[in-house]
Amino acid sequence: MFSSRLDASSEINRITRRWRELRAAGSPILDLTEANPTRAGIQYPTGEIARLLSDPRSLTYEPQPAGLPEAREGVATYYADRGEPVDPARVLLTASTSEGYAYLFKLLANPGDEVLVPRPSYPLFEFLAELESVQVVQYPLVYDGAWKIDFDALRDAITPRTRAIVVVNPNNPTGSFLKQEEHEELVRICRDRGLAIVSDEVFSDYARHDDPRRVRTLSSTSEVLTFSLSGLSKVAGLPQIKLGWMVINGPVALRREAIERLEFIADTYLSVSTPVQWAAAGLLAFRSGIQSQIETRVRRNLAVLYKAFGPESPNRVLNVEGGWYAIVQVPRVRSEEEWVLALLDNHGVLVQPGFFFDFETEAFLIVSLLTPEDVFADGIGRWATLNER
Repeated sequence: MFSSRLDASSEINRITRRWRELRAAGSPILDLTEANPTRAGIQYPTGEIARLLSDPRSLTYEPQPAGLPEAREGVATYYADRGEPVDPARVLLTASTSEGYAYLFKLLANPGDEVLVPRPSYPLFEFLAELESVQVVQYPLVYDGAWKIDFDALRDAITPRTRAIVVVNPNNPTGSFLKQEEHEELVRICRDRGLAIVSDEVFSDYARHDDPRRVRTLSSTSEVLTFSLSGLSKVAGLPQIKLGWMVINGPVALRREAIERLEFIADTYLSVSTPVQWAAAGLLAFRSGIQSQIETRVRRNLAVLYKAFGPESPNRVLNVEGGWYAIVQVPRVRSEEEWVLALLDNHGVLVQPGFFFDFETEAFLIVSLLTPEDVFADGIGRWATLNER
């Protein structure tokens, strides 16, 4: 009776099941996976947010498929502040980056067509693609002290049904940014094969250090059809105020046709609320106060992690360029699932296994650097004692 696009009957994994059991029993748990800034002790200008969202203009419904001009100009100003000029006419608003992906899969792919996505990465693409009857094909990122695209494997993954290559810049959870030479090779491949680039840039404001080789955004990439996605969720730490966007670029005629078709898709749903559109420019204007708190939190927690797992530790912290996550490579004396369950049962510490993010090999554990500092320090300290046993 139901569509086969998504299998909703999957069993709960052992880690989630055990976490729920412990929580139901009242056992205290130090959650080192917390990545929601609204639950991580970040301070917000609540009065200003409320004022922006109560703009009287929000009471008038003025549906515009690409979004209100004032909101799109606010997004363009955000890019201009970063030294990346964007014409508001190339901006299309969505309720979230997830919705942006859904629009793009509708735009670019027929049922059964393929999109290439990185591995490891955030475990969302398969669900979004399946809901659009599109197939996901993974291409690997490899680590040799820094993460990089395996271009030989990427080329081998391209088939006649491939329609787009997704990059996550910086990647989640690896935190790795696309480098200039990778960008050039990616553009070359897509130009030669007639493919689009979808660049997820939600974490691009959160870089650990400067690097002249780094590509912060593909919003100015004009050689091939390119879509740069971001939103308030990460840029302003406001996941509850649903607003995302995409910046469209590429050869002029192709870009114009893409915008026209995307506006048709968006007009079918008109999902972005009027209040958030009128508030958008103001919400983006005070992002620096939110971002500075997040950056301080991430920097301090990362220092705790490096101190706990230094050169003498059997654990190795992988290089972190950006984002909110850190990856710890642990000895393969246990499986990732066994590591997570041991930390949970013996120390009341919750981390995530690498297989949640489609790591190809074991053993890797993932922590959120957005975790409140006292919780993070306590949890990492307990984890360090597990290695001593």
